[in-house]
Amino acid sequence: MNVNRLKMQIEFIVEMDKLKRVVRQTLLADASRQENSAEHSWHIAIMAFLLQEYAEVKPLDIFRVVKMLLIHDLVEIDAGDTYCYDVTANQNKAEREQKAADRLFNMLPPDQSEELHALWNEFESGVTPESRYAAALDRLQPLLNNYITGGKMWQKHGVKKSQVISRNQRIEAGAPDLWKYALELIDDAVAGKMLSE
Repeated sequence: MNVNRLKMQIEFIVEMDKLKRVVRQTLLADASRQENSAEHSWHIAIMAFLLQEYAEVKPLDIFRVVKMLLIHDLVEIDAGDTYCYDVTANQNKAEREQKAADRLFNMLPPDQSEELHALWNEFESGVTPESRYAAALDRLQPLLNNYITGGKMWQKHGVKKSQVISRNQRIEAGAPDLWKYALELIDDAVAGKMLSE
């Protein structure tokens, strides 16, 4: 056993626990509280294999998708969660998250550091079928929760239909059928006064 390798891995595992403290602007489905980023990652990782039949490209490497979804928000440990509709906070998001990815992933042994960097970069670039599908789910989950909770967070932040469509259009590239479903939710949210036109 390589003691140094194990020590690095354990230190990273302990550091990962901090993701549970990062609070997002998405409510749980019962609207009892805001979810944390670790819960979000778990939720969409399960969605990945449950909804894979709706992916644009089949078959996908679902294990790769799940790994991307489980690690893509780890950068929020340092960078924090940036609310998707906050224009100002999004201006330096990429820079903050890249710095966080470098610090966090470099805690691991080189082979695992390289793998996590590659997965994170793949997710961010959105060029592979797996990354497009992962990104689709990353957009769908908060949209679904916003809809189920009566649009409380959309209303709190003054979000409009055009913003929701613009933000979530990326669903179409990874899962066209899920995008059709999302559009139905958005229209229904406007009709039900959960989301303003």
